[in-house]
Amino acid sequence: MSQLTETTQHPPTHGRGAGYLGGIRDVVVLELKQRLRSRGWYIMLGIWFVLTGLVTWLTWAAWNAQNEAQRSYSNFMPAQTGPGSMIFEVVLAFVLLFALLVAPALSANAVNGDRAGGTLAILQVTLLKPGQILWGKFFAAWAAALAFLVASTPFLIIGVALGGMTPGHVLVALLMLAVEVGVVCSIGVGISALAGRPLFSIVVTYLAVAGLVFGSLIAFGLGTGLSQGTIMANQAQYRGYAPYEPLQEQPAPTEPEYTCSGPLLPQPAVHTERVAWMLAMNPYVVVADAIPYPVRTSTAYGMSSPVGAIETISQGARYAMAGPDGTYPCANGEAKPRYLAQSTPLWPLGLGLQLVVAGLLMWLGWRSLRTPAHRLARGTRIA
Repeated sequence: MSQLTETTQHPPTHGRGAGYLGGIRDVVVLELKQRLRSRGWYIMLGIWFVLTGLVTWLTWAAWNAQNEAQRSYSNFMPAQTGPGSMIFEVVLAFVLLFALLVAPALSANAVNGDRAGGTLAILQVTLLKPGQILWGKFFAAWAAALAFLVASTPFLIIGVALGGMTPGHVLVALLMLAVEVGVVCSIGVGISALAGRPLFSIVVTYLAVAGLVFGSLIAFGLGTGLSQGTIMANQAQYRGYAPYEPLQEQPAPTEPEYTCSGPLLPQPAVHTERVAWMLAMNPYVVVADAIPYPVRTSTAYGMSSPVGAIETISQGARYAMAGPDGTYPCANGEAKPRYLAQSTPLWPLGLGLQLVVAGLLMWLGWRSLRTPAHRLARGTRIA
């Protein structure tokens, strides 16, 4: 009898875990059923699909026009590898932009919307724990946001079909987009649990997203003003090139384009590596830096293959992380490459900082959902 009583009072650990996950599943199913009943969600999904397709078509048309304009320079311009790379990067930037706009709308009123409607108290008086309610609403908002990402997947796959990209690029891009959408949804759900009114939480969530996108750039720019210093460098001697003759095909000179000579002298430089962590929090930097790009070499006429907008963002972040030691001409008496290889990734630092902010907001939201509530804001609806 005593053994049975003890077993009843202390259920197995895996049983408690299954029960906890079951409560989260119930909240997710309830939330998704409510969202799927809304006709507006389907309308937004259809508009998203049409807009993404329109952007893809316009990008393809722009590439064709650019290719026609450069046909007369085909003897010395870098060879075009097809519109796939350009379409992939433009669609990726477009999808990430609108994902950052849609995710707050799907998550920022997940908790206080139920509180305003008088249905949150019904969940709180059940056997569901605050963590189950919070995680359930997060996963439901994330699943609803991922539907928009799935709708844009065919247009990213076009980048593989038209050449210049590989399936690995699409898989990594989709994975990082899904992670960034999840980070924004967790921020929205956490703020929704903390704020009393849905409109306030939606505005604050959009401000938080704007802080990640634009605030990180502003903070980095201001931080560089406080990172002035010096670096030891000598003089760069650029090589002279023979004049171009259109009737003769000439090989393009490659790096290095200059040699270093003379004594090492202190030169003024900005140590961007000290504040590069601020730039790392930008969602565009996280996604761009995680995509594996092919190894490129630079010539006198540019790169051996075109560099798109997303890859340019990654290069800018790597320049900031390398600082003047890796980018300043003839720093420490060495010629520096124009294109920086992906040796040390920056995106794990940025994603880690984003997860810290999202985790803190989720923890504060969990504290606000605990019952009984000892203090409520004025005008807060209980049931």
